[in-house]
Amino acid sequence: MEKVITIKSEYNSLDLLNDFLKNENTFESSKEYDSWDVRTDANGQMEQCLIIKKSAMHGMKVYFQKDNTLKLDYIIPNKLMNAYFGKSQKSHQNILEIVTGKIKETLLASAQNKAFQELEQVFNKITA
Repeated sequence: MEKVITIKSEYNSLDLLNDFLKNENTFESSKEYDSWDVRTDANGQMEQCLIIKKSAMHGMKVYFQKDNTLKLDYIIPNKLMNAYFGKSQKSHQNILEIVTGKIKETLLASAQNKAFQELEQVFNKITA
């Protein structure tokens, strides 16, 4: 699950967004390096993103695509659980990855969608 939104220009940095999130909601938020997709900037450095956690199994990664355009991506904040239940980018999967992928599709999809929608609501106040 992902969504692209345009925000007000006064929230044009990850630090300003993180301050807003800490003041406006009950979810835990932090600024971290993007180890989920391993995005890099023009200098080859790993880019940062905001992680918003609802629980160990439900969270959202937020980063800037353009100046005032944010991309919201659903993630599993717990690295171990993400390894088993997160989206796999591999072309060949072992049997455990196939089985956990099917479990995720059948059992976790509705809970993940509900969590994503709850986390998405946090940004309603700053959407342009």
